[in-house]
Amino acid sequence: MTAPDDPSAKAPLTVIVPCFNEESMIAGCLESVQFADEILVVDSFSTDKTLEIARRYATRVLQHEFWSHGAQNNWAASQAKHSWVMVVDADERVTPELADEIRVLLRDPNRQGYEMRRRNFFLGREIRHGTWGSDYVLRLYQRDRGRYQERHVHSRVELDGRKGRCRGALLHHTYRSLDDYARKIHRFSRGGAMNENERGKRGSAWKIVAHGVGRFFKTYALKLGFLDGTEGLIIAFMEADYAALKYAKLWEIQRKPPAISGPRPDDTSDTA
Repeated sequence: MTAPDDPSAKAPLTVIVPCFNEESMIAGCLESVQFADEILVVDSFSTDKTLEIARRYATRVLQHEFWSHGAQNNWAASQAKHSWVMVVDADERVTPELADEIRVLLRDPNRQGYEMRRRNFFLGREIRHGTWGSDYVLRLYQRDRGRYQERHVHSRVELDGRKGRCRGALLHHTYRSLDDYARKIHRFSRGGAMNENERGKRGSAWKIVAHGVGRFFKTYALKLGFLDGTEGLIIAFMEADYAALKYAKLWEIQRKPPAISGPRPDDTSDTA
């Protein structure tokens, strides 16, 4: 049973919510983090109603140009009022059990950071197997002892200190449609290719095939993704697509472009 709440007895907490065009999700996220001493929304210049909604719930709303998830979260942490910070994405929800646990932890923290399990939902169904079934993320940490990796995608906190683990969970309502999933795969695979290129990795036809097939086998068979039914099969195919695309785009980045003699007036495609 949770001890009575006594703000003076615990380390104060800033919850950081980075967002961009999340009008359909932001309210639920911010409602779930009202236990925090400060709620800091960092928006990447949304063009929908995200800002209007965020201002109803947040302590502060700032706007900052987006370069990468890691860079954005590090900048946001530097703006936080309190030394303990927790990063929660707009499509995530802090459960009441996790909120209560964090209150108690911050009364006498004996670690410099804490990770928690994410319960991932796809098309409205919780995914319990595959690579999504054992998803732990470090989100609660002392900002002077933790820093997000400066990576294009899939950035995690590097902690200078000891790490603990919470029993409570984050609810992650990711990929609300297949179109949403496909769009994010193309964006993330480009960032993943850039990460690999900066690490000195090389792209090739063999790696495109091997990583695509390997990811499907790992997700669907080794990690028991088939137990999640049709959703598990779709995720396995999409993850294979992501892995293959990442190495295809890595090959593209490293391929010497052909010489171009002049502009093509008929080329109006958007390749951004």
